Amino acid sequence: MMSSQRPAASTYFYDEHAHRLFNQYQSLNFESIHGEWLHHLPEQPGLVLDVGAGSGRDAKALTERGWQVIAVEPAEKLRTLGQAYTHDRDVSWIDDTLPALNRVRQLSQRFQLILVSAVWMHLPPNEQQRALRVLSSLLAPGGLLVITCREGPVSDERQFHSVNMEVLDNWARDLALLPMQESYNNDQLGRQGVAWHLRVFRLPDDGTGALPSLRHIIVNDDKASSYKLGLLRTLTRLADSAPGIVISRTDEWVTVPLGAVGLFWIKLYRPLLIERDLRQSPGQKGYGFAKDDFYRLRQLSPHDLRIGSPFLDPQCAASVMRALRDACQTILKMPAHFITWPGSQRPIFEGHYQGLRVREQAIRLDSATLASFGTFQIPTQLWDAMSRYACWLEPAIVHEWVQLMQRYDTDYDTGILHHALQWQENCRDTQQVRQLVTQRLQDPAPLPCVWSHNDLHRQRYAIDHCFPWSRWNNNDLWNLLPATEKANQAKSDRLPSANVMQRAKQDILHWWQCLDDNEKVCQQFRDEAAVALPLATPASSLDVIFNSALLQRQRLKANQQLAEWVGSTQ
Repeated sequence: MMSSQRPAASTYFYDEHAHRLFNQYQSLNFESIHGEWLHHLPEQPGLVLDVGAGSGRDAKALTERGWQVIAVEPAEKLRTLGQAYTHDRDVSWIDDTLPALNRVRQLSQRFQLILVSAVWMHLPPNEQQRALRVLSSLLAPGGLLVITCREGPVSDERQFHSVNMEVLDNWARDLALLPMQESYNNDQLGRQGVAWHLRVFRLPDDGTGALPSLRHIIVNDDKASSYKLGLLRTLTRLADSAPGIVISRTDEWVTVPLGAVGLFWIKLYRPLLIERDLRQSPGQKGYGFAKDDFYRLRQLSPHDLRIGSPFLDPQCAASVMRALRDACQTILKMPAHFITWPGSQRPIFEGHYQGLRVREQAIRLDSATLASFGTFQIPTQLWDAMSRYACWLEPAIVHEWVQLMQRYDTDYDTGILHHALQWQENCRDTQQVRQLVTQRLQDPAPLPCVWSHNDLHRQRYAIDHCFPWSRWNNNDLWNLLPATEKANQAKSDRLPSANVMQRAKQDILHWWQCLDDNEKVCQQFRDEAAVALPLATPASSLDVIFNSALLQRQRLKANQQLAEWVGSTQ
């Protein structure tokens, strides 16, 4: 069972006394509590993890300084009050707990600031070291970890534990965290015998070796074919566009369905072999995965080969499953086996194939079907690096792939090679949603523009990519929203701000409810959201899916520094 940054009794206390505690926290301002360490903050704001965020006082104050905040709070009633207090700010709230922070780690994010204020004494001594290790793994290079810890008596049912600050300092040193500041202060509420410790640590550099390892595979590793680059690009694409595909995650490994790896592999090689017949290895030998069933995929479009796609024709479904099976077996026998840690013969990736008998029956390429082929494991640090740096890694992989194919045939035109290596879903497509909007407009009930609230019965409408297509290629139903042409043009290719998203929430949920009520597309809508949005599942409420979209918005802003749109009055 996941431990809590507050034991069950304490969490119950915070819920039972949520309103009183909210008012108590708000009686002290952010600067008076945290002013002594604020000079360590960098000039350029970034992403904050506020663990034990309570009333949202600190989260809101940090957003006023330009920071994005992910606020973690396990007490439901207190979290609800905090959400209301910060509803117009760039704050995403998560129900999660130390020492594991499992849901936070699923985001594959690094934070420039982690604030753990008035939390540490809730952790039993045997959980404190693991909590520090998890927090240090979430820090960005140069990031700050700020811990405040109470000592002294407690007069209620909350459970506090003793904290040995010297031991904490030693653990931090072992994790290569640099001590920046420490202090000991009296309680600002004047409680007798209560005092507070402060520790500020900084992570001096990345320390994971993830990027050098990825660069080694891309540039330096010997390649008898393009398979190693193919697997690396496949995994980078999955980490960037399908974070919800993860089956499990530990400190060491991220596990994904082997079939998802095979599916993205096929999507990469389909244009190279079926459409262009471009050599992927020297000589004229064939490829282990490119059998008859692979070439039968010629009749399908890239849109057909997406996670969640249904195949109702039994023969077509069987061909797809056999092509996936062949791809999975080739991946495990070849690139996954031969991509090793630098200077060793130890494979970086681990895969486990389970025998699959393909039957002629209708299928849907959902997570369960893709997992029926087996599992594939990626070191957690590499997965996180692929997720965060995909927009830089993928061009490097493509560049190396082009050079490799030119070595196989010097007559190849560079432009053709680059075109063949484009991700085939890099085609802006709103046709399906436009048809759904047109059908919905036959109903006289208002259909509001998500950005202006104007009824689309009386306006020329457009289909807007909520998160801009130019920076994140995603044609999922949840990401395509009905808007007036004027609002769509005003937003252009900018990322909606957190405040704009919150103002639009009810109209976005109204449209999503239309999709969810449509039996022809509801399964597609939910499958796509579960794959693309962190922490969403096919069974999630629309409200949870919206909160997951807010997390993805923060991820895009933090990773790509996208320009924000602050809204339109039209």
